[in-house]
Amino acid sequence: MWPFGKSTADRVKDALNEQPRLKDLGLQVQERGGTVSVSGMVPNSRYMSLIRVIAEGINGVKTVDLSGVTAQEEAAAPAQPAPAAPQATVTEIAPTTGNMNASADSTDMDAEIKQAEDRSRVAKAVLSAIRSNGELSDDPIDVLQSGSSVILRGVVDNDHEKRLLEQVARGVDGVSGVDISGVRVAQGAKELAKEKDQDSGDTVYTVKPGDSLSAIAQKFYGDPMQYKKIAHYNNISNPDLIHPGDRLRIPG
Repeated sequence: MWPFGKSTADRVKDALNEQPRLKDLGLQVQERGGTVSVSGMVPNSRYMSLIRVIAEGINGVKTVDLSGVTAQEEAAAPAQPAPAAPQATVTEIAPTTGNMNASADSTDMDAEIKQAEDRSRVAKAVLSAIRSNGELSDDPIDVLQSGSSVILRGVVDNDHEKRLLEQVARGVDGVSGVDISGVRVAQGAKELAKEKDQDSGDTVYTVKPGDSLSAIAQKFYGDPMQYKKIAHYNNISNPDLIHPGDRLRIPG
């Protein structure tokens, strides 16, 4: 669940899989220090722009590296043969249906990219407004697009911040609606989400005196029984044996 245990890479991958043209491509996503690297194969180079605008709309993404993405049309292009001597041939008129279909698909793709860019701009403007607000700037909040509406996901410290969050989002030009059903209130959310593992992007918690795995699970998931998930993710064989100073990665 976001923001705890859901890395930036996972959230980018979720966003890509919500796009119908991208969901079945099996794209892989990695993140380090705000740079998201996407790898895999796409039908053509137009998909690159679509991947980029979607990834850039996710909180925590600073740059997007698409060097690992290969366009199938380029990979399958045959080597150009040496020019042959001219020969007399009978000219035939080839059917144009395939080209017409390719042209229509290209137009559809252009429209989808334009739409994604427009939506991404609105989401980025909402995210910028949240980051510019003194009370909300450190809250772990994601902004996703749904048409001209935005979906907010994450955690705030109190009910006042939740109301303020919705108000700030609605005040951004181009926003027709705001869905805050994915925002929950948890005291100390800012502190809990602050520490990240630089390699995996996982949320990290440093064990304090008096902590137990069930108490830590309550903080992050609102359910003490989720301690088993934390124990398994951190290869802890005895859940009762944790020590102050231990750094635990919090899984999704």
